[in-house]
Amino acid sequence: MRTWTEQRGGSVTDEELWGQVRAGDDEAFGLLFERHAQAVFAYCLRRTGGWAVAEDLMSVVFLETWRKRRSVTVDGSLLPWLYGVALGVTRNHHRSRTRYQAALGKVPRPDAQDDHADDVARRVDAETRTRAVIAELEKLPARDREVLEMAAWSDLTQAQIAQVLGIPVGTVKSRLSRAQRTVRGALVEEAL
Repeated sequence: MRTWTEQRGGSVTDEELWGQVRAGDDEAFGLLFERHAQAVFAYCLRRTGGWAVAEDLMSVVFLETWRKRRSVTVDGSLLPWLYGVALGVTRNHHRSRTRYQAALGKVPRPDAQDDHADDVARRVDAETRTRAVIAELEKLPARDREVLEMAAWSDLTQAQIAQVLGIPVGTVKSRLSRAQRTVRGALVEEAL
């Protein structure tokens, strides 16, 4: 018996090649691929409209063909069977795309985002301002800093701060006023 490479020049039928493929001959399968890949690709391209998608689906068609090689018989050309597999593969692809699009449609669209560079610049500026505030707060005496932090960050009233610290409301007012003047003055000087 001649090898498949010797028979390439001759007229080996799909049926003969398929018989060898069913026996596990990958070289015969390669010849069938060379013979029909372009037709299957063109079919997938017409069904999907996308070059890369058609290439992927063509690969799936031939993968499925190899997988089912033992259960399929071929009378004459393999191409009609390949078209049947391609039809199923492209249908599955279309269904998957439809489900994917439907799922995406259920996800709320994100708000329009500013340029990433603008976001980074805002964050850097905010971090710089926060560090400056923290540096000024660290300069305050602990008792003034506690009052200012509770007023600014905890949303407590002066009476509530007095209750938490166990001091008179008048003392809270004076400490808060002194702390605000000190921090505000330092931040204004730094901005200049």
